[in-house]
Amino acid sequence: MRLFAAVVPPEGAVAELRQAVQAVRDERLRWTAEAGWHFTLAFMGEVQEGVLPELSTRLARAAHRTAPFPLRFHGCGHFGDRALWTGAAGGIDEMRMLAERADAAARRAGVPMEQHRRYKAHLTLARSHGGTALRPYLDALAHFEGTPWQVRELSLIRSNLPTSGIPGDRPRYEVLEAWPLEADAP
Repeated sequence: MRLFAAVVPPEGAVAELRQAVQAVRDERLRWTAEAGWHFTLAFMGEVQEGVLPELSTRLARAAHRTAPFPLRFHGCGHFGDRALWTGAAGGIDEMRMLAERADAAARRAGVPMEQHRRYKAHLTLARSHGGTALRPYLDALAHFEGTPWQVRELSLIRSNLPTSGIPGDRPRYEVLEAWPLEADAP
């Protein structure tokens, strides 16, 4: 099964982002489905089912050692000419630490992780088919600021890749398990 650890924004934050995106949404980009909006912390790829109990135990520990923290959607950015995203502001150091803990939990559970990279908090909004200039979208969303919310849990999500063969079919995401962030704030 294809898994990743993530922070899932609450409905109120999603509603604000939805409103901002609706103002710029058009058919030139392939927009991600709201049901899939999340901040990936650690992408694990294909994980054998037998690893799941140990992975769950270790992710629960990571959540237990992390205090809830504030976050909000903040502006936008891009990866080359292929992806448009919104960023995060607020408890970025705490988010980065939670990402480190999720990555370490997966490694210790026996999940072969990709080479470690510095964490960049982003939520993918759209992908380009190539040749579509992202500048108009970047300009339109540059000053977007969401209302702060509290990150209160770490989620393990299964990515179900499309199998229909229908163009435009998207992955479906399923939260397998979620753990509350429980450490006392410093």
